Parts: sequence; structure tokens; C-alpha cells
Amino acid sequence: MKRQQLTIWLCFAVLLSFAQSVDYNTKKGFVAKGYDVVAYFDNEAVEGENKFTATHDGVQFKFASEENLKTFESNPDKYVPQYGGYCAYAIAESSKKVDVDPETFEIRDGKLYLFYNSWFNNTLKSWKKNNVKGLQEKADQNWEVMN
Repeated sequence: MKRQQLTIWLCFAVLLSFAQSVDYNTKKGFVAKGYDVVAYFDNEAVEGENKFTATHDGVQFKFASEENLKTFESNPDKYVPQYGGYCAYAIAESSKKVDVDPETFEIRDGKLYLFYNSWFNNTLKSWKKNNVKGLQEKADQNWEVMN
């Protein structure tokens, strides 16, 4: 009987851990479409290379150099884009998971935000024109409900 209860408890714990995992935008098989998430913090949008990859939280990241890979591995949560790498403005305004242009980004308050930018619609410009702090709070609330 104890063994059956333990099995049930373990199954519940596994299911709970899957239910809490973040939905990442992994277009092209990598977060940020394979762009180096560490390089963004140097204000650079740089594509990563296949020889420098890491897996974190069940998804893959690419890096432009071994140094950036090691930097990421030392503190991955610092470099993971907000809202799973979906467009921050769309999360805030409409609670929708919208793809991004990996070259349209902002580092704010030590966090990486990615944005949609296509067909004359650069959501980073809209983000900056509005109350950014309010949008961040709204996006944080919406993301919590979405995940």
C-alpha cells in the first residue's frame, strides 16, 4: 500500500513540474531564434553558432563564443528573455504569444525583452512611447496567467 501511495505521489509531482514549465518561443529550434542571449547585454544582436550551445529549462540556446556560453552557464536565469522570448508588447497589450524579430530588443532593469518588428509595426517603438513600467507590470501579470 505504501509503495502504491509513493508511486501516486511521484506521478503527481512529475505532472506538477510539467504544468509549471515555461512556454518558450523556440522558432528555429532555439530560444531567441538562435541569437546569443548574452550578447544582448552588450547591446549586440548576434547569431549564435552551432558549436556553442546549452540547454536550460528544457530548451536550447546558441552563443557566438565559448566565453558567452560559459557566462550563460554560470547564471542562466539572468539571460533568459522575459515572457519566454515572445513579444513583450503583445504579452502586455493583448496577452498573445507573438513571434519576435531577434534584432529588436531592449535591456531594461537588467532583463532582456524581445519584440515583433515587421510590416511597419515595430512594437519596441510602441513599448517605448507608452508607460513602459505600466506595460512591464501588465505583461508580468498577463504572463503569470498565461503560464
